Amino acid sequence: MMESLPIEIDNRILEEVSRIQDGVGIADLFASVAGLVSRRTLQRRVAMLVIDGKLRTDGAGKALRYCLPSGKYELSIKNLEASTETYVPLSPESTEIKAYIRQPRQQRRPVSYNQSFLEEYRPNETEYLPESLRVQLHSLGRSPATDRPAGTFARDILGRLLIDLSWSSSRLEGNTYSRLDTERLIEFGQQAEGKDALEAQMILNHKAAIEMLVSDAELIGFNPFTIRNLHAILSDGLLADRQSCGRIRARAVEISGSVYLPIALPQRLEELFRYVLATAEAIIDPFEQAFFIMVHLSYLQPFEDVNKRVSRLAANIPLIKQNLCPLSFVDVPDAAYLDGILGVYEMNRIELLRDVFVWAYERSCQQYVAVRQSMVQPDTFRLRYRAELSDAVKGIVAGLLQATPEAVNSIVPNMVADGDHDRFIELVHLELADLHDGNISRFRIRPSEFEAWRKAVVGD
Repeated sequence: MMESLPIEIDNRILEEVSRIQDGVGIADLFASVAGLVSRRTLQRRVAMLVIDGKLRTDGAGKALRYCLPSGKYELSIKNLEASTETYVPLSPESTEIKAYIRQPRQQRRPVSYNQSFLEEYRPNETEYLPESLRVQLHSLGRSPATDRPAGTFARDILGRLLIDLSWSSSRLEGNTYSRLDTERLIEFGQQAEGKDALEAQMILNHKAAIEMLVSDAELIGFNPFTIRNLHAILSDGLLADRQSCGRIRARAVEISGSVYLPIALPQRLEELFRYVLATAEAIIDPFEQAFFIMVHLSYLQPFEDVNKRVSRLAANIPLIKQNLCPLSFVDVPDAAYLDGILGVYEMNRIELLRDVFVWAYERSCQQYVAVRQSMVQPDTFRLRYRAELSDAVKGIVAGLLQATPEAVNSIVPNMVADGDHDRFIELVHLELADLHDGNISRFRIRPSEFEAWRKAVVGD
């Protein structure tokens, strides 16, 4: 079981204690947060809250109860979210969802997969995102590469995107790497001290998955091949059974902290998986596509694990293909995202997750606005010889060659016009000078090839 983050646990503890003025014993408190944490973790978090002065104890031994500090009862109830929780602005509908989801698990009605929730959606007729909202998102997400080949904008900001999306998506799964830790891991392969190796694996899997989506932007889509391979990359080294990577699950799964029970029958899962993807592919608007797939891939839970990660990266497929600003999930509050997902699982309500999606996209666009403003006009020469430049750079690296004029000149493709040779060679030198392990995917260079070339050429 992957436990909730400390801040989520603390919020739930304080909420439960605040409900009962006489205080709560550890047994009752554990029952109220069943499925979120182990008993030992709960005891540790409660002890920290006592040390921090957010809780006090009353009684001793089996009669020990935890209460809010004297004189702070009303303040804690009124300002709990403001003092301990970062959230996103909510609509009245979302507030209703949050209120239901925040009830103790035993007070929420157990539910199973509702197939009609999917079947009632009609592509380009049903609207999860109203037209006025989609117009706003298009305006926010428009990039300078609108009329360029698929994936151009994502490639232009790839170094930043790899760090932002790998870090933020991993953080939503409880990963404790900081953004700086993530940057060091992605750029230099340096693992953070004192961190679990699985956390590094999760982040590096995100990096590889993002590189795949960007480098194959013209080929990817909402089809089983793309999504299964996306899952295989994201789950690499993280599942007990390696055969489960990229495969529709063959056993039942449970959702920690939720009363939702997904489908267990593999054949039905396969059929619904294809139905979800076919529906998404038929949607014209890229933002409606992105949000639909984020809702329904998570809800279906087609894989043994890593489903939410797949849905978040899959939501970027239409944005990458149409050169819109990608959705990086930077600064998305963990609790808001979790509540939105649970609203889909347990209520088939999308309003709260939609509020999170819209806030997250606006935040992503803000992150990249400086990048967009500083981007120069596309180099038409570079665009014309994009494939040839990529082949030349890869040839130098794969051949462990020094970037001498003779070596570069020897690999200039025949299709480069005679009058363009000098400019082409100049660009190859520039690309090689700027080459690092955060951008090698643009040239289809494997990390092992780059490392071997770097050691052979630079000598370290």
